[in-house]
Amino acid sequence: MVGRTLINVAIIGGGPGGLGTAIALSQLPFVQVTLYEKNPEPREAGAGISLSTNAWKVLDLLGASDGVRGGSKSNTHQRNAHKGTILSVVESPESSEADSRGAIRARRTRLQSALLSRVPKEIIRYDKKLIHLENLPSKGVRLLFHDRTEAVADLVVGADGIQSIVRRTLLPDHQLSFTGTIAWRVIVPKASLANIPDITSFTSWWWGEKGHVYFSDVDDESEETPHFEITVRGYREPEIPGKTVVWGIPASNDRVASRVENYDHRIKDAVNVVPEGAWREFAMFAGPRLDRIIGWDNKVALIGDASHPLSGAFGSGATFAMEDGWILARALEYTHSLALPVEDALEIFNTIRSPYYARMYEHLDQSEERLRKARQETKSFDDFLRMKLEYFLYGDKDFIYKNDIQKVWEDYTLAVERQEEGRGS
Repeated sequence: MVGRTLINVAIIGGGPGGLGTAIALSQLPFVQVTLYEKNPEPREAGAGISLSTNAWKVLDLLGASDGVRGGSKSNTHQRNAHKGTILSVVESPESSEADSRGAIRARRTRLQSALLSRVPKEIIRYDKKLIHLENLPSKGVRLLFHDRTEAVADLVVGADGIQSIVRRTLLPDHQLSFTGTIAWRVIVPKASLANIPDITSFTSWWWGEKGHVYFSDVDDESEETPHFEITVRGYREPEIPGKTVVWGIPASNDRVASRVENYDHRIKDAVNVVPEGAWREFAMFAGPRLDRIIGWDNKVALIGDASHPLSGAFGSGATFAMEDGWILARALEYTHSLALPVEDALEIFNTIRSPYYARMYEHLDQSEERLRKARQETKSFDDFLRMKLEYFLYGDKDFIYKNDIQKVWEDYTLAVERQEEGRGS
């Protein structure tokens, strides 16, 4: 797999990461891409998705930014969910000074559609649920799908989410565990919440002792019928063996209402607006950091949640996955120009992206330690919330939300050039 040999790439998963990777790789003339999606048609579970400067950077590179619109997050309120009192009002730290489009919350389906419009239709195979991978001793990876069809690829990209079968096959000892958090999400017409004070005027987080509630626009002002997102989270939910493995299943209104019964009446009123059957439930899982996000003699690469199972800890998972795909494409392009093997491209991909995810895990570890100390040191829930928000609002996360993936690549290649110059002198 050197020189001008055609590289056959199989992408597993048609979410934002898989689609973004397909866009980036399909632009390389020496790469033949096939994307395998388990659903029989394009589908995106969830409600809203947050997009900041880092998202706009990679969407611009993929040519998909024009198709994404949403509600501004520039004015965000933090509140005590029990009393309703305002704890803080902030301008989004990742807004206008870095990118005039600012931070937005958009429907996930909008992002999906924008990316789909840039993917060559002939490379997508729907209704292809992967059930088995095999590392072939000679060359490539064999894939077996639920319909008993098979394929062989030089390179497999696991873009199949936090419950990734690619990761489970590659690293069978790596185990996920239930975090104790369940999220219930829904999008409703904004007009249905209009008579509830302080709900639709801005993005808001309402913090409780056992969970929180999130409200946000997901449409911009130009929409004829703008919609609004409600997300309810419970922190210490019991795990039910065999049942707490859900993603996007329907949840009853009573189940969601029971989580907010001790909250401010405005939250309860908003939850009661939701039509029966509209809520979707998502159990959160997470796993240890992976030392490497490539494997099988560098024939498999993991991207997005498959490579860093953090269960949406930073609300930017789709962006991370798209960044992964773009960097993988640049690494393949770079090594191909030097007639180097694909294995070298994957090493470059791992060198750039693995430390980035290690930094996220370190950030979360520090956060958890600070919160643990805060619980011990504070006497009241209000005091604890203030300490929690101090980190939540002001902790240094610019390395995430202001990440410029193109500059990351340019910095890497410049460092390599300087290293080569040093060796030659």
